[in-house]
Amino acid sequence: MKSSRAAPQVSTPRYFWHGFFFAPETGIFRALRIRDYRLFWSGNFLSNIGTWMQNVAQGWLVFELTNSPFLVGLVGFAQQVPALIFSLVGGVIADRANRRKLLIGMQTAMMALALVLAVSITLKIVSIHEILVIALLLGTAVALHAPAYQAMVQDMVGRPDVSNAIALNSIQFNLSRVVGPTLAGWTIAGINLAACFYLNALSFLCVIFALGKLTFPSKTARANNSSVGADLLAGFRYAWQQGTPLLLVSLVALASLFGLPYLVMMPVFARDVLHVGAQGLGYLFAAAGIGALAGGFNLARLTPRRRRGPLVVTGAVVFFAAILGFSLSKSFALSCALLLCVGWAMVSLVATVNTLLQTLVSDELRGRVLSMHTMAFFGFTPFGSLLVGALADRLGAPIAMAASSGLALILTVGLLFAAPRLLELK
Repeated sequence: MKSSRAAPQVSTPRYFWHGFFFAPETGIFRALRIRDYRLFWSGNFLSNIGTWMQNVAQGWLVFELTNSPFLVGLVGFAQQVPALIFSLVGGVIADRANRRKLLIGMQTAMMALALVLAVSITLKIVSIHEILVIALLLGTAVALHAPAYQAMVQDMVGRPDVSNAIALNSIQFNLSRVVGPTLAGWTIAGINLAACFYLNALSFLCVIFALGKLTFPSKTARANNSSVGADLLAGFRYAWQQGTPLLLVSLVALASLFGLPYLVMMPVFARDVLHVGAQGLGYLFAAAGIGALAGGFNLARLTPRRRRGPLVVTGAVVFFAAILGFSLSKSFALSCALLLCVGWAMVSLVATVNTLLQTLVSDELRGRVLSMHTMAFFGFTPFGSLLVGALADRLGAPIAMAASSGLALILTVGLLFAAPRLLELK
């Protein structure tokens, strides 16, 4: 039966440089020639700038309120643990529901939560308990919306451009990682903490507006007599039987559990290890963002025929090795250089796995398999954050992060030796 989905609206290149950047198969920004994807990309970019501003401000706020690395890790745990609980349910919803309406609803909820926290800070009534509750609710909204967000990319651009679109998504996300933390550092130093949360609430209007303007036939809710549990089992059965999706998700899970907690520990490194303050914290986040941006551009220039397995393997090894180096560094310049490598490797691993899953998995199971990627990427980080936070309270942040990343490096190399077929993936 023929698909009823209309072809994406594309703009024809008019000049040489248009062809160089937007030409099908070879243009670095080729997915942006599709109108709906341009709107989606732009709206999310502006919204993610606000989100990164809030992330930096929230870590700084918790550390200033409590002076406890453990509580910094606990807030990270509260914001990320819903991904472990709700991501798979979000995947089932993404395969059943109208994805655009789901995204608009979740974005609106996240805007309201940012505004509540901003007002509490302004009125000087904010407490660690309120931050924990809002972090938990925010994490739930992200977990429910992420699988639909990822699956919707292919809805807009079609299978031929999905690899480039994912790379461009990574570019906008990591460009916001450069701009957002830098703006947060300036805003905290020049205005106040609350301004970061107000700006984040305002930024959600950009993506909500973009979602409302999309013209592609949005996926309608489908009738389904099977239970949520049966749909979840079908997704797991597929990943297990195929083998490769499970291996790819396992690599992302290792990165999430043992590597990504470095993000919630950054305020501790900025203040107590490197002694660079709030503005230096912004620069550390920005360094990781610049590295990730470089990784995104590298992915965007790859043609659909290029093998991606070696990039996954290289990204995994470099990611943990660079975090290990950062944990032991006492130099601000060296730390920034190592975070550049961390950012590049993270995108090379996580975005390439996302691309491989999108292209290997059939449309009817796409949301569920991508929800495993979401669960692996976001769901295990809270346990890593909690563990590293607890170790940092006893042993110090550098030793805690070095032990975590060193163990992950050993496990990753072992997994790669056990499954060399990962190098052959296209």
